[in-house]
Amino acid sequence: MVTIDEAQDILEKVAEGLPEEFYKHLNGGILLLPESRRSRQPWGEYLYTLGEYRYSSSMGRYIAIYYGSFKHVFGTRASIEKMADELRKTLLHEFTHHLEDLAGENALEKEDERRMNFYRDRATARKRRLRRDPE
Repeated sequence: MVTIDEAQDILEKVAEGLPEEFYKHLNGGILLLPESRRSRQPWGEYLYTLGEYRYSSSMGRYIAIYYGSFKHVFGTRASIEKMADELRKTLLHEFTHHLEDLAGENALEKEDERRMNFYRDRATARKRRLRRDPE
C-alpha cells in the first residue's frame, strides 16, 4: 500500500503537470485528507468516496482526496503504479468538476449520477437474485 506521504508526492507530481488555468478560483487548493469518506446509499450499500470537488463560503473552492478511502478500497494489493493511476484519475475527475463549475456546466455531474443509477440497479438486481436463489 502506498503511504500517505507517497500519495502526497504522487498528487503533487500530477498537479504540477496541469495547466495553470486549471487552478483559477481553486483558492482552497488540493487537500489530501487521512480519513475515509463512506456514505450509505438509499439502496442499503455503503460506498467510499475517493475525492470531491467542494465549494463553501468559508473555504472557497477546493478538491479533497480521501487517502483513507483509497486505503480501504485498494488495500495492500495495489501496486504503487496502480495507486498512482487511481490518484491521477480521481484528481483529474475532480478538476473536471471544478472547470465545469466555473463554466456553468454540469455534464460530469450528470454522468456521475448515471453511473450511480447503474450501480444502484446492479446492486438491487443482485439482492433480488440472492433472495430468490439463496446459496
